Amino acid sequence: MLGRFLSLALTATLALTAPVAAQAAPNTPKNAEAAVAAMQPGWNLGNTFDATGADETSWGNPKVTRELLAGIRAQGFHSIRIPVTWSQHLGPAPDYTIDPVTLARLREVVGWALDDGLYVMINIHHDSWQWVNTMPNDHDAVLARFDAIWTQVAAAFRDAPRRLVFESLNEPQFVSDGPFLTELNTAFHTIVRGTGGGNTSRLLVLPTLHTNADQIYLDQLANTITALNDPNLIATVHYYGYWPFSVNIAGGYRFDATARQDLLGTFQRVHDTFVAHGIPVIIGEYGLLGFDRSTGTVEQGEKLKFFELFGAQARINHVTTMLWDNGQHLDRTTLTWRDPALYRQLSSSWHTRSGTADTDLVFSAASAPITPKTITLNPNGTRFTGLDLGHAALRRGIDYSLSGDQLTLTARLLMRLLKDRAYGVKNTLSVRFDRGVTWRLDVISYDTPVLSAATGTTDTYALPAAFNGDRLATMTATYADGSNAGPQNWTPYKEYDATFTPDYTAGAIKLTPAFFAEVNDGAPVTLTFIFWSGATVTYQVTRTGTTVTGTAG
Repeated sequence: MLGRFLSLALTATLALTAPVAAQAAPNTPKNAEAAVAAMQPGWNLGNTFDATGADETSWGNPKVTRELLAGIRAQGFHSIRIPVTWSQHLGPAPDYTIDPVTLARLREVVGWALDDGLYVMINIHHDSWQWVNTMPNDHDAVLARFDAIWTQVAAAFRDAPRRLVFESLNEPQFVSDGPFLTELNTAFHTIVRGTGGGNTSRLLVLPTLHTNADQIYLDQLANTITALNDPNLIATVHYYGYWPFSVNIAGGYRFDATARQDLLGTFQRVHDTFVAHGIPVIIGEYGLLGFDRSTGTVEQGEKLKFFELFGAQARINHVTTMLWDNGQHLDRTTLTWRDPALYRQLSSSWHTRSGTADTDLVFSAASAPITPKTITLNPNGTRFTGLDLGHAALRRGIDYSLSGDQLTLTARLLMRLLKDRAYGVKNTLSVRFDRGVTWRLDVISYDTPVLSAATGTTDTYALPAAFNGDRLATMTATYADGSNAGPQNWTPYKEYDATFTPDYTAGAIKLTPAFFAEVNDGAPVTLTFIFWSGATVTYQVTRTGTTVTGTAG
């Protein structure tokens, strides 16, 4: 069967014009560890060739251009992961012939990226949950299809330079337990090596089950890599943070000690299991899961602290990382970052550490006298060098004081910054350290938010909110007996954006249909809204059929 697949793939390859040639790459390291180090940092061309629609634009991203790839390189990225979903581009069994137009287009884009000096990684992507996961119940058919894809892809790219890397399967998962991933990774290795040419020593990336970094999955993959006895293998996992923090649920709205330890533990395990034994590691996707809905799901300062520590740990543990970007980070038309502060933090963390603080928000109640405010700095090995307002350096001892890691803004400075006490951000300060990026402090005038009664439906319910300069951090939902209401009823804290979301422009807090779908009919639910100033406000909603009534207090 393998011989038939090879013959089919080679025939299709020869029929394509503009083959991916073995471009000269004099600076490409031959050692796997050095090559993976040269791939840092990396970026994902997400929601493009992995889209399950007709073509690369079907999930809303523009068609890939040379300019986009050159732009990625110009942003400081050294590698690009191009996820590919093959399902809709395959002919019927038993050959599963890849659509020649699709393959030619992929070869074109891969060629552009290689021409620009990028490392490129391609894979089998959403097929993992579309059909590969049925392998326990449909073993032979799944294996045949998997083998057919890699036989054709490996043959099509056999003469590509070493900077093209193959990843066997994205986020593998199966409907029941068994040695299925080991079998697929082994088949992938055998097929690629058997196609000859540059594939005899091409870097091959093997995932853990679910690309999870729990020790049991790392050990399973380590055993596979040991058995294959090939110096050109790379281990891969994904990391989207401690889940409650990553999606803002269960009170995980801060990058606290638990979230930090989850990150530190992940890097320690992959280092000890692989890197320390000469097996390079790529974190093929990283970010925060809440980004899929909105990059505001996690508060800006908490988000930046996560990425600062993530970048530092990648450097310390010699792990290459590839940012997951499905279009929410880099605008692929203008080649500008939607969140410039996030990009500054990311790019800085590739080289050095940055100082942070326990918060980036300094609240002062408009209805109360102005008093000094103290912020705890997290130098992260850097040294505090000053505090700025715009381009002007503020005066130590007059505008602020520093005692250890305690930065205190004086009442005199705050009176100057808060001005007329109108609600909102009144001024922004920059905390300077001797290296890395500055830390932003927004000085905000606020009063406790006020919520008003409202009637609506389970499809569209928005309670009127005068935010008064404050910002919503999280929400709890409980019944009168103290039990938890709504989805994920193992916690009173509901998932940000999935169950509730603030609309600061409209002056409302919206509760989603998903929230009401799991609220008992006729049972009053007490909502407690927790704001970043520390203020809390309660509200009560009752669902009666599809009608919702809400009252404040």
